[in-house]
Amino acid sequence: METILLRAIQLLLCLSILCIVHEGGHFFFARLFKTRVEKFCIFFDPWFTLFRFKPKNSETEYAIGWLPAGAYVKIAGMIDESMDTEQMKQPEQPWEFRSKKAWQRLLIMVGGVLFNLVFAIFLYASILFTWGDQYVDVKKAPLGMEFNHTAQEIGFKNGDILLAADNKEFTRYDAKLLMDVVDAKEVTVLREGQKQTIQIPEDMMDRLMEDDTRFASFRMPYVIDSITPASPAFQAGLQPGDSITALDGKTISFYDFIDDMQQRREAEDAVHTITLTYFRNGTCADVAITTDSLFKIGVKPLVDTDKLLPVTHIEYNMLSAIPAGIQLALSTLGNYIGQMKYLFSKQGAKHIGGFGTIATLFPAQWDWHQFWSMTAFISIILAFMNIIPIPALDGGHVLFLLYEVVSRRKPSEKFMERAQVTGMLLLFALLIWANLNDILRLVF
Repeated sequence: METILLRAIQLLLCLSILCIVHEGGHFFFARLFKTRVEKFCIFFDPWFTLFRFKPKNSETEYAIGWLPAGAYVKIAGMIDESMDTEQMKQPEQPWEFRSKKAWQRLLIMVGGVLFNLVFAIFLYASILFTWGDQYVDVKKAPLGMEFNHTAQEIGFKNGDILLAADNKEFTRYDAKLLMDVVDAKEVTVLREGQKQTIQIPEDMMDRLMEDDTRFASFRMPYVIDSITPASPAFQAGLQPGDSITALDGKTISFYDFIDDMQQRREAEDAVHTITLTYFRNGTCADVAITTDSLFKIGVKPLVDTDKLLPVTHIEYNMLSAIPAGIQLALSTLGNYIGQMKYLFSKQGAKHIGGFGTIATLFPAQWDWHQFWSMTAFISIILAFMNIIPIPALDGGHVLFLLYEVVSRRKPSEKFMERAQVTGMLLLFALLIWANLNDILRLVF
């Protein structure tokens, strides 16, 4: 329950910050061009508002709604979420949106997207400057990767070291690597010291989404962190820091050992004596151990990735963090756009998630590094989603403005009203579908 609450708090804080940033972009350009902003509302407020305040001598009312599904600024002389059509029937005023030049209205509409992108770059640069960057080079993973069922059906084997996709070398295991794999014709791996080529089917992503399990993960070595006194491992002479590399002569990873012990526990005639191969100070040795009745040997494994895998650390100063932040933001945006095409499939539609899915992206314990990283990522998503040319989104307004620039005529107000209603209905349907998927995944 505490985990759910903590993730909900992180999600709410993240959305609040990003709503302020996004609507602040519209507000900034509106005021820059002397356009009146009548209301600045964080979250939507149908029927009632949680909080509202209008400073003295200000044209703008500031408010907080109760529905955390977005936010809006009510700009005078514009058909938007407020659907204030009565205002549009009045004579045009110089402070209204509709009286401004097309390029000014265009900047007002893309202001939110621009601010989201700039904010993401700022966050990424700040993260790199504060914490630096670290990753595990997949080509240097000592035990290779652990693959899901679908990947193994295609031809990958546990222990394979990922090298390249269509001769494009891999570096780190992230969204880009996965996209390179599913879009490739062949992937090269290192298997038992020999290079192997795996042919990738065209429906690779659909099959991975149907599997619903992570494509791959690093095979973690089994390194002893501590030993229980008087346990089988203690009596056999094992020590903290020993790295267990084989079980009964078979090379293993951490999860291999756990799975093998589970299978022995379930077998009625399993033998309790096992032989472990381990490394200590560069020396390899074997030891025979008789497990207890639950097939436990009395050790606590090390789980710190920094100590188990060859992690590459990169430090940034203030100057180098800025271009690195820009590159990271653009790379994240490119990877997200590349994944969008898979959402328009049967399996992709099932994987669309709502607030519950987004909340699970945040860590179970408060971690400012992870929080700001996720906030930057979601800011990128909001920027892209809002520029999609759907009525009611910024992209829809931009599309109509571009039409006006090209044709030199404005779409009729009646058309804009109908487009706004259609877009809002489409967005609410998508919102309901996404959150319904969360509920179905939780129940089933």
